[in-house]
Amino acid sequence: MAVSKKTEETTTLDSDITKPSVTAPGDGPADTTDPTERASTVGGDKKAAAAAGHLTVNAVVPVESAPSSSAPAEKDQRIEKYKAVKPDGTEVTVTHNIDTGETKVS
Repeated sequence: MAVSKKTEETTTLDSDITKPSVTAPGDGPADTTDPTERASTVGGDKKAAAAAGHLTVNAVVPVESAPSSSAPAEKDQRIEKYKAVKPDGTEVTVTHNIDTGETKVS
C-alpha cells in the first residue's frame, strides 16, 4: 500500500474586510501559522460583505510587527530597589529590572 504524505495547510491573516477570511479547517479568523504575524480587530465592511452575499465579514487584520529589541536601552530601563529580610534575619537589598526581569540580591 502506498503511503501519501499529508501536506499541512496554513492560515495567515487577511487584510480584505469586505468578505469572510480564508482559514484552514479548524482554524479561526484570528489564527495564523506564521509566528511573526500580529493581529488587530477592526469593524469590517459589513455593507460590502452583505452586498456580495456574504453572511460574515473578516474583522481581524494583520498589523506591523513590534520592534525586535524588546528591552529598552539600559539608561531607559525601569529599575526598582527595595529592602528585604532573608529567612536567617539578615537584611538585603533587592534590585529588580522590570524590563528584563533580572533580579539581584545584595
